[in-house]
Amino acid sequence: MGKLSGVVCALALAVMPTLIGAGPLLDALRQARQNSLEDGTGQGRDAVAMPAGSRKLENLAYGHTAGERLDVYVPAEAHQAPVLLMVHGGAWRFGDKQSAGVVAGKWQRWGGQGWVVVSMDYGLLPDVAVDEQARQVARALAWVQRHAGEWGGDGRQVVLMGHSAGAHLVSLLTASATLARDNGVRDWPGTVVLDSAAVDVAALMRARHLPLYDHAFGTDPAYWDDLSPLRQLGPGRPPMLLVCSSRRQESCPNAQRLQERAQVLGDRATVLAEDLSHMQINRELGLPGPYTTAVERFMSALSPELARHLAQ
Repeated sequence: MGKLSGVVCALALAVMPTLIGAGPLLDALRQARQNSLEDGTGQGRDAVAMPAGSRKLENLAYGHTAGERLDVYVPAEAHQAPVLLMVHGGAWRFGDKQSAGVVAGKWQRWGGQGWVVVSMDYGLLPDVAVDEQARQVARALAWVQRHAGEWGGDGRQVVLMGHSAGAHLVSLLTASATLARDNGVRDWPGTVVLDSAAVDVAALMRARHLPLYDHAFGTDPAYWDDLSPLRQLGPGRPPMLLVCSSRRQESCPNAQRLQERAQVLGDRATVLAEDLSHMQINRELGLPGPYTTAVERFMSALSPELARHLAQ
Protein backbone atom coordinates (compact mmCIF):
# COMPACT_ATOMS: atom_id res chain seq x y z
CA MET A 1 0.00 0.00 0.00
CA GLY A 2 1.16 3.55 -0.61
CA LYS A 3 2.71 2.99 -4.09
CA LEU A 4 1.40 4.62 -7.26
CA SER A 5 1.09 2.38 -10.29
CA GLY A 6 3.92 3.23 -12.68
CA VAL A 7 1.66 2.83 -15.70
CA VAL A 8 -1.00 5.17 -14.33
CA CYS A 9 1.55 7.75 -13.26
CA ALA A 10 3.27 7.69 -16.66
CA LEU A 11 -0.02 8.22 -18.45
CA ALA A 12 -1.03 11.02 -16.11
CA LEU A 13 2.29 12.81 -16.37
CA ALA A 14 2.27 12.51 -20.15
CA VAL A 15 -1.15 14.08 -20.61
CA MET A 16 -1.15 16.69 -17.85
CA PRO A 17 0.95 19.36 -19.57
CA THR A 18 -1.46 19.47 -22.49
CA LEU A 19 -4.47 20.22 -20.31
CA ILE A 20 -5.54 23.75 -19.52
CA GLY A 21 -4.67 24.59 -15.94
CA ALA A 22 -2.95 21.26 -15.36
CA GLY A 23 0.41 22.73 -14.33
CA PRO A 24 -0.30 23.05 -10.60
CA LEU A 25 -1.94 19.63 -10.49
CA LEU A 26 1.02 18.13 -12.36
CA ASP A 27 3.38 19.52 -9.75
CA ALA A 28 1.16 18.20 -6.98
CA LEU A 29 1.03 14.71 -8.44
CA ARG A 30 4.79 14.63 -8.97
CA GLN A 31 5.37 15.66 -5.36
CA ALA A 32 2.79 13.26 -3.99
CA ARG A 33 4.21 10.40 -6.03
CA GLN A 34 7.70 11.20 -4.72
CA ASN A 35 6.38 11.21 -1.17
CA SER A 36 4.76 7.81 -1.69
CA LEU A 37 7.98 6.23 -3.00
CA GLU A 38 10.29 7.27 -0.16
CA ASP A 39 12.24 4.46 1.46
CA GLY A 40 11.52 4.99 5.14
CA THR A 41 14.21 7.57 5.84
CA GLY A 42 11.63 10.07 7.06
CA GLN A 43 11.43 12.00 3.78
CA GLY A 44 7.89 12.44 2.57
CA ARG A 45 6.41 11.55 5.96
CA ASP A 46 5.01 13.75 8.67
CA ALA A 47 7.43 14.28 11.56
CA VAL A 48 4.90 14.67 14.34
CA ALA A 49 6.10 16.08 17.64
CA MET A 50 4.45 14.59 20.72
CA PRO A 51 4.45 17.05 23.65
CA ALA A 52 4.90 15.75 27.18
CA GLY A 53 1.81 13.93 28.39
CA SER A 54 0.35 13.39 24.91
CA ARG A 55 0.13 9.95 23.34
CA LYS A 56 -0.29 8.29 19.98
CA LEU A 57 -2.42 5.19 19.50
CA GLU A 58 -1.30 3.50 16.28
CA ASN A 59 -3.04 1.30 13.76
CA LEU A 60 -6.36 0.90 15.53
CA ALA A 61 -8.73 -1.22 13.45
CA TYR A 62 -12.04 0.38 12.53
CA GLY A 63 -12.90 -2.41 10.06
CA HIS A 64 -11.98 -5.93 9.09
CA THR A 65 -9.57 -5.35 6.18
CA ALA A 66 -5.87 -4.53 6.39
CA GLY A 67 -6.41 -1.02 5.01
CA GLU A 68 -8.96 -0.02 7.64
CA ARG A 69 -6.63 1.40 10.26
CA LEU A 70 -6.23 4.76 11.97
CA ASP A 71 -3.89 6.62 14.31
CA VAL A 72 -5.17 8.67 17.24
CA TYR A 73 -3.20 11.61 18.66
CA VAL A 74 -4.39 12.42 22.17
CA PRO A 75 -3.37 15.61 24.01
CA ALA A 76 -2.51 15.53 27.70
CA GLU A 77 -5.52 15.52 30.03
CA ALA A 78 -8.05 15.33 27.20
CA HIS A 79 -11.62 15.47 28.52
CA GLN A 80 -14.71 15.88 26.36
CA ALA A 81 -12.35 17.10 23.65
CA PRO A 82 -13.47 17.78 20.09
CA VAL A 83 -12.07 15.42 17.48
CA LEU A 84 -10.62 16.09 14.02
CA LEU A 85 -10.82 13.09 11.66
CA MET A 86 -8.42 13.58 8.71
CA VAL A 87 -8.61 11.66 5.41
CA HIS A 88 -5.47 11.75 3.24
CA GLY A 89 -5.33 12.26 -0.52
CA GLY A 90 -3.39 10.50 -3.27
CA ALA A 91 -5.56 10.02 -6.38
CA TRP A 92 -7.49 7.24 -4.58
CA ARG A 93 -4.45 5.05 -5.32
CA PHE A 94 -1.60 5.97 -2.97
CA GLY A 95 -0.70 7.93 0.16
CA ASP A 96 -1.39 7.02 3.75
CA LYS A 97 -2.27 8.42 7.16
CA GLN A 98 1.33 9.47 7.85
CA SER A 99 2.08 11.13 4.50
CA ALA A 100 3.66 14.58 4.61
CA GLY A 101 1.21 17.35 5.35
CA VAL A 102 -1.55 15.12 6.65
CA VAL A 103 -1.09 15.39 10.42
CA ALA A 104 1.78 17.56 11.67
CA GLY A 105 0.41 21.08 11.25
CA LYS A 106 -3.10 20.11 12.29
CA TRP A 107 -1.95 18.28 15.41
CA GLN A 108 0.39 21.13 16.36
CA ARG A 109 -2.41 23.67 16.03
CA TRP A 110 -5.47 21.87 17.31
CA GLY A 111 -3.83 19.27 19.51
CA GLY A 112 -2.30 22.27 21.24
CA GLN A 113 -5.84 23.53 21.89
CA GLY A 114 -6.92 20.24 23.41
CA TRP A 115 -8.32 18.47 20.33
CA VAL A 116 -7.94 14.77 19.62
CA VAL A 117 -6.63 14.33 16.05
CA VAL A 118 -7.32 11.11 14.12
CA SER A 119 -5.66 10.23 10.80
CA MET A 120 -7.09 7.30 8.87
CA ASP A 121 -6.09 4.89 6.14
CA TYR A 122 -8.49 3.34 3.66
CA GLY A 123 -8.09 0.68 0.98
CA LEU A 124 -6.61 1.93 -2.29
CA LEU A 125 -7.10 1.38 -5.99
CA PRO A 126 -6.90 -1.00 -7.74
CA ASP A 127 -7.72 -3.35 -4.85
CA VAL A 128 -10.53 -1.23 -3.37
CA ALA A 129 -12.98 0.69 -5.56
CA VAL A 130 -13.83 4.32 -4.83
CA ASP A 131 -17.38 3.57 -3.66
CA GLU A 132 -15.97 1.15 -1.09
CA GLN A 133 -13.40 3.76 -0.05
CA ALA A 134 -16.30 6.09 0.70
CA ARG A 135 -17.98 3.40 2.79
CA GLN A 136 -14.72 2.90 4.69
CA VAL A 137 -14.56 6.62 5.49
CA ALA A 138 -18.14 6.38 6.73
CA ARG A 139 -17.32 3.36 8.89
CA ALA A 140 -14.27 5.14 10.29
CA LEU A 141 -16.35 8.17 11.23
CA ALA A 142 -18.96 5.97 12.91
CA TRP A 143 -16.21 4.08 14.77
CA VAL A 144 -14.58 7.31 15.98
CA GLN A 145 -17.96 8.62 17.14
CA ARG A 146 -18.46 5.45 19.21
CA HIS A 147 -14.94 5.24 20.67
CA ALA A 148 -13.92 8.89 21.15
CA GLY A 149 -14.80 8.80 24.85
CA GLU A 150 -12.10 6.17 25.40
CA TRP A 151 -9.46 8.81 24.58
CA GLY A 152 -11.12 11.72 26.36
CA GLY A 153 -12.82 12.86 23.14
CA ASP A 154 -16.43 13.82 22.50
CA GLY A 155 -18.00 11.65 19.79
CA ARG A 156 -20.67 14.30 19.19
CA GLN A 157 -18.03 16.88 18.22
CA VAL A 158 -16.14 15.22 15.36
CA VAL A 159 -15.10 17.51 12.51
CA LEU A 160 -14.48 15.60 9.26
CA MET A 161 -11.66 16.81 7.00
CA GLY A 162 -10.05 15.51 3.80
CA HIS A 163 -7.59 16.63 1.16
CA SER A 164 -7.66 15.95 -2.61
CA ALA A 165 -9.03 12.41 -3.10
CA GLY A 166 -9.79 12.44 0.61
CA ALA A 167 -11.66 15.71 0.08
CA HIS A 168 -13.81 13.97 -2.53
CA LEU A 169 -14.55 11.12 -0.12
CA VAL A 170 -15.51 13.35 2.81
CA SER A 171 -17.67 15.59 0.62
CA LEU A 172 -19.44 12.53 -0.80
CA LEU A 173 -20.15 11.24 2.71
CA THR A 174 -21.36 14.67 3.78
CA ALA A 175 -23.62 14.93 0.73
CA SER A 176 -25.17 11.47 0.98
CA ALA A 177 -27.56 10.80 3.85
CA THR A 178 -27.86 7.20 2.63
CA LEU A 179 -24.12 6.59 2.79
CA ALA A 180 -23.99 7.97 6.32
CA ARG A 181 -27.08 6.15 7.57
CA ASP A 182 -26.17 2.76 6.06
CA ASN A 183 -22.81 2.80 7.83
CA GLY A 184 -24.01 3.85 11.27
CA VAL A 185 -22.84 7.48 11.17
CA ARG A 186 -24.56 9.86 13.56
CA ASP A 187 -24.94 13.55 12.79
CA TRP A 188 -21.65 15.46 13.05
CA PRO A 189 -21.03 19.22 13.24
CA GLY A 190 -19.45 19.79 9.84
CA THR A 191 -16.83 18.99 7.21
CA VAL A 192 -13.76 20.78 5.83
CA VAL A 193 -13.10 19.90 2.18
CA LEU A 194 -9.52 20.71 1.13
CA ASP A 195 -9.37 21.26 -2.64
CA SER A 196 -11.38 18.47 -4.23
CA ALA A 197 -11.24 18.13 -8.01
CA ALA A 198 -14.18 15.71 -8.09
CA VAL A 199 -17.19 17.76 -7.02
CA ASP A 200 -19.29 16.57 -9.98
CA VAL A 201 -17.80 13.30 -11.17
CA ALA A 202 -20.36 12.89 -13.97
CA ALA A 203 -19.48 16.27 -15.50
CA LEU A 204 -15.76 15.67 -14.98
CA MET A 205 -15.88 12.35 -16.83
CA ARG A 206 -17.83 13.78 -19.77
CA ALA A 207 -15.22 16.49 -20.28
CA ARG A 208 -11.55 16.19 -21.17
CA HIS A 209 -9.86 14.75 -18.11
CA LEU A 210 -6.77 13.07 -16.71
CA PRO A 211 -6.37 9.30 -17.17
CA LEU A 212 -6.19 8.83 -13.40
CA TYR A 213 -9.93 9.59 -13.26
CA ASP A 214 -10.69 6.74 -15.66
CA HIS A 215 -9.00 4.35 -13.27
CA ALA A 216 -10.92 5.80 -10.33
CA PHE A 217 -14.39 6.24 -11.83
CA GLY A 218 -14.62 3.81 -14.75
CA THR A 219 -17.09 4.13 -17.62
CA ASP A 220 -20.53 3.68 -16.07
CA PRO A 221 -22.52 6.96 -15.93
CA ALA A 222 -24.67 5.63 -13.09
CA TYR A 223 -21.49 5.03 -11.07
CA TRP A 224 -20.37 8.59 -11.84
CA ASP A 225 -23.63 9.92 -10.42
CA ASP A 226 -23.26 7.73 -7.31
CA LEU A 227 -19.81 9.22 -6.68
CA SER A 228 -20.72 12.86 -7.38
CA PRO A 229 -21.11 14.93 -4.19
CA LEU A 230 -23.04 17.57 -6.13
CA ARG A 231 -25.54 15.00 -7.44
CA GLN A 232 -25.87 13.13 -4.14
CA LEU A 233 -26.38 16.24 -2.00
CA GLY A 234 -29.72 16.34 -0.23
CA PRO A 235 -31.36 18.65 2.30
CA GLY A 236 -30.43 18.63 5.96
CA ARG A 237 -26.78 17.70 5.49
CA PRO A 238 -23.89 18.93 7.71
CA PRO A 239 -22.27 22.27 6.84
CA MET A 240 -19.23 22.21 4.55
CA LEU A 241 -16.27 24.53 4.15
CA LEU A 242 -15.04 24.16 0.56
CA VAL A 243 -11.41 25.27 0.46
CA CYS A 244 -10.19 25.71 -3.12
CA SER A 245 -6.94 26.69 -4.80
CA SER A 246 -7.37 29.85 -6.88
CA ARG A 247 -4.30 28.72 -8.84
CA ARG A 248 -6.27 25.83 -10.36
CA GLN A 249 -8.64 26.77 -13.13
CA GLU A 250 -11.58 24.56 -12.16
CA SER A 251 -11.15 24.18 -8.41
CA CYS A 252 -13.02 27.24 -7.17
CA PRO A 253 -15.74 27.25 -9.87
CA ASN A 254 -16.54 23.64 -8.95
CA ALA A 255 -16.66 24.52 -5.26
CA GLN A 256 -19.01 27.39 -6.07
CA ARG A 257 -21.32 25.02 -7.97
CA LEU A 258 -21.56 22.81 -4.90
CA GLN A 259 -22.18 25.85 -2.72
CA GLU A 260 -24.99 26.99 -5.00
CA ARG A 261 -26.59 23.54 -4.94
CA ALA A 262 -26.40 23.50 -1.15
CA GLN A 263 -28.09 26.90 -0.95
CA VAL A 264 -30.96 25.69 -3.14
CA LEU A 265 -31.48 22.76 -0.75
CA GLY A 266 -31.21 24.87 2.39
CA ASP A 267 -27.83 23.37 3.34
CA ARG A 268 -24.83 25.46 4.36
CA ALA A 269 -21.67 25.42 2.26
CA THR A 270 -19.00 28.12 2.31
CA VAL A 271 -16.29 28.57 -0.32
CA LEU A 272 -12.84 29.65 0.86
CA ALA A 273 -10.55 30.52 -2.07
CA GLU A 274 -6.84 30.51 -1.22
CA ASP A 275 -3.88 31.64 -3.31
CA LEU A 276 -2.04 28.43 -2.50
CA SER A 277 -1.09 25.35 -4.50
CA HIS A 278 -3.00 22.10 -4.20
CA MET A 279 -0.35 20.69 -1.87
CA GLN A 280 0.04 23.89 0.15
CA ILE A 281 -3.66 23.89 0.99
CA ASN A 282 -3.01 20.71 2.94
CA ARG A 283 0.49 21.35 4.28
CA GLU A 284 -0.08 24.93 5.45
CA LEU A 285 -3.32 24.36 7.29
CA GLY A 286 -2.54 24.77 10.98
CA LEU A 287 0.25 27.29 10.46
CA PRO A 288 -0.45 30.71 12.00
CA GLY A 289 -2.04 33.07 9.51
CA PRO A 290 -5.30 34.12 7.86
CA TYR A 291 -5.88 30.75 6.14
CA THR A 292 -5.91 28.76 9.39
CA THR A 293 -7.89 31.54 11.08
CA ALA A 294 -10.57 31.35 8.37
CA VAL A 295 -10.90 27.58 8.82
CA GLU A 296 -11.17 28.04 12.58
CA ARG A 297 -13.85 30.66 12.09
CA PHE A 298 -15.92 28.09 10.20
CA MET A 299 -15.35 25.43 12.86
CA SER A 300 -16.20 27.84 15.68
CA ALA A 301 -19.59 28.50 14.08
CA LEU A 302 -20.48 24.79 14.05
CA SER A 303 -21.15 24.44 17.78
CA PRO A 304 -20.50 26.22 21.10
CA GLU A 305 -18.32 23.32 22.21
CA LEU A 306 -16.02 23.70 19.22
CA ALA A 307 -15.93 27.47 19.68
CA ARG A 308 -14.77 27.06 23.29
CA HIS A 309 -11.89 24.84 22.26
CA LEU A 310 -10.83 27.24 19.53
CA ALA A 311 -10.82 30.27 21.80
CA GLN A 312 -8.04 29.04 24.09
